Amino acid sequence: MKLEAFNRIDADAARALVRPCVDIDRWIDAVVEGRPYSNVEEAVEVARTAASPWTVTEIDGALAHHPRIGERASGGSAEATLSRSEQAGLGVQGDDIASALAAGNRAYEEKFGRVFLIRAAGRSAEEILGALQQRLTHTEEEEIPVVADQLRQIAVLRLEGILGS
Repeated sequence: MKLEAFNRIDADAARALVRPCVDIDRWIDAVVEGRPYSNVEEAVEVARTAASPWTVTEIDGALAHHPRIGERASGGSAEATLSRSEQAGLGVQGDDIASALAAGNRAYEEKFGRVFLIRAAGRSAEEILGALQQRLTHTEEEEIPVVADQLRQIAVLRLEGILGS
């Protein structure tokens, strides 16, 4: 959707359009209420500002919609479609990397109680695996700002994609 059209649609339609970026009502409301935007960069700046900081509760709620890294998101929702697109760059992984990602996902979930989240767009499976292994060394206090930043990056990239199409 072009930015001009986003600026003109009603608030409910705008909320529905941006919700797949990240399912955090406070963020969605800030992006929608910031309209009209003169350019995509202005909308992105509002989105970045509204995402800082996110609470642990907001992060955990939003992550309930994210598939494990390396697993194909199922369903026909806009969020599942975006997730499949973002992880498409991982390509076909060798058995070693796929097994290591699966084991790392399990270890991360056991340690932190949430799925491992990383902006997959533009990263290789090897890079993601390295980040996963490094982040497993974090404490909860060290990991929360990292996960929040990754979620913010994903939300902003999705919003740019929606408004730039």
